[in-house]
Amino acid sequence: MTALKISFWLLFFIIFYAYVGYGIILYGLILLKRLIGFSKKRIEDSGYEPDVTLFIAAYNEKDFVAEKVKNSRELDYPSEKLHMVWVTDGSDDGTPDLLKEYEGVEVHHLPQRSGKIGAMNRGMKVIKTPIVVFCDANTMLGKESIRRIVRLFSDPKVGCVSGEKRIFGKDKESAAGAGEGIYWKYESALKKWDAELYSVVGAAGELFAIRTELYQEVEKDTLLDDFIISLRVAQKGYTIQYDPEAYAIETASANVKEELKRKIRISAGGIQSVVRLSSLLNIFRYGTLSFQYISHRVLRWTLAPLSLLFLIPTGIALAINEGILDFGFYSILLWLQLLFYLSALLGWYLENRSIKIKILFVPYYFFIMNLSVFLGFKRYLKGSQSVNWERAQRGK
Repeated sequence: MTALKISFWLLFFIIFYAYVGYGIILYGLILLKRLIGFSKKRIEDSGYEPDVTLFIAAYNEKDFVAEKVKNSRELDYPSEKLHMVWVTDGSDDGTPDLLKEYEGVEVHHLPQRSGKIGAMNRGMKVIKTPIVVFCDANTMLGKESIRRIVRLFSDPKVGCVSGEKRIFGKDKESAAGAGEGIYWKYESALKKWDAELYSVVGAAGELFAIRTELYQEVEKDTLLDDFIISLRVAQKGYTIQYDPEAYAIETASANVKEELKRKIRISAGGIQSVVRLSSLLNIFRYGTLSFQYISHRVLRWTLAPLSLLFLIPTGIALAINEGILDFGFYSILLWLQLLFYLSALLGWYLENRSIKIKILFVPYYFFIMNLSVFLGFKRYLKGSQSVNWERAQRGK
């Protein structure tokens, strides 16, 4: 029983640390830095206005072209310094022809489809501005987003800046929307603290920017281009900073099935990234960056989901030994576990019947997140996740 108890608490610690404990420790470190005066004011030069390229790799996005171009032209940045480049490889719905109708929009198109990475690697060869901002065709940017991102590059130590992904639309009331919205609010807080401690660990593909000279061509089968690109910049000694007021808006996934499809791809890409960025696990070489990377990312894609799985039989064994119906310490913990999974099941049931009880959507979304890690790991091992991924359907 002693070995079983040690296993139980080790599993519990991994889960708690990955999802809650790291945030607590991170915030504590930030407060300590502020208290002893080690927290430096972030360098932001409002007069820093270099030429910038807005880079959009798109595949069959004609429904968003007009709105996206309009949104890009309304951004608060000197129009003569903001260049728009679209790479539309493989698009056969008229997207490239439609884009060519807009003055000032540079379009690079090839008929064959090579995935987003192929388009990015090809497109980056024509970028001449010192800063490039990546965003998606179906996301609209906040008016001051480019200006706020560029300001942070006035610090020569900053190599990448991540914006915030915001969820919008009536579907935020669904399980996918409510869960995704809550998740991103928590992630936003962690990113702010990560940036203040040292560096954010990975950028959001919906909106991020890098110094053009730091771009490193990405392997063609890469699934999480934003994550790999940004962390390779950090590995070169630069920091990734974050501004939540530089944001990209998109609607939530149409339903949990679509959200699961998106999460499975992210999880498969997460496992792939852990393998490809294995050198970043060396805390003696990368110090604080490794600590943040392992705590914030690696555990969630590896040990935490496994710990959730093994905690169930371990908890059952301890509860049986104690007496499940005697409501001792371990039996109470087991009942709480069962209540959590029952809430997730009920959330699934209500979602399928369009009944909205948001408190049940949180355990349901958390369950879906961790289920996607196992399914993503399976896809990674089979090599069955295509880089030519069709994006999940979004709510309206």
